[in-house]
Amino acid sequence: MLPSGAPLATPGQIVGLFGGSFNPPHAGHRSISIEAIKRLQLDWLWWLVAPQNPLKRADETAALEMRLARARAVARHPRITITDFEATLGTRYTADTMAIMVRRWPEVRFVWVMGADSFADLHRWRHWRRLAELVPLAVFDRPGFTLKAMSCPAAIALAGARIDASDAAGLARLDPPAWCFIEVPRRFESSTALRNGSS
Repeated sequence: MLPSGAPLATPGQIVGLFGGSFNPPHAGHRSISIEAIKRLQLDWLWWLVAPQNPLKRADETAALEMRLARARAVARHPRITITDFEATLGTRYTADTMAIMVRRWPEVRFVWVMGADSFADLHRWRHWRRLAELVPLAVFDRPGFTLKAMSCPAAIALAGARIDASDAAGLARLDPPAWCFIEVPRRFESSTALRNGSS
């Protein structure tokens, strides 16, 4: 049985998962999403708006309903679905969420979409190695994080599982661990900067 509020996907489809606080969502999130749809040849891209990022302070995170509403206003794309069903699952960590998803959608091919800034910190995520064993990772370049991402502990540990960006369209069909680093037109929007009123 699928969790309440879960988006729809059919067997054989390729679904990108773009998780985060989206606090607030901005044009950079949308830009990466559209690039992901094209480069990864996704049928759908789901924004998994997290109830609360364990690595971020709760008092700096806007209410979930507000972030969902803003995400819907920003996304504006027929293949992007905004969802809060992670809150229904009651999971706190991405690896736990993915374990449930791959079990409940066994015939859907998932790929985790993330910015280079998040990938640079992936080793700080709870059970990050388990996440990499559950779903391929598509890492999109972000200004100021190219070198950090490519030399981070996760990149080093997963070096043998990296594929060239020219093969990104087939990433979701690979058995994990598998990942690629994808260069895209750089956007300088930042949720942190927006919260601080500096962007």
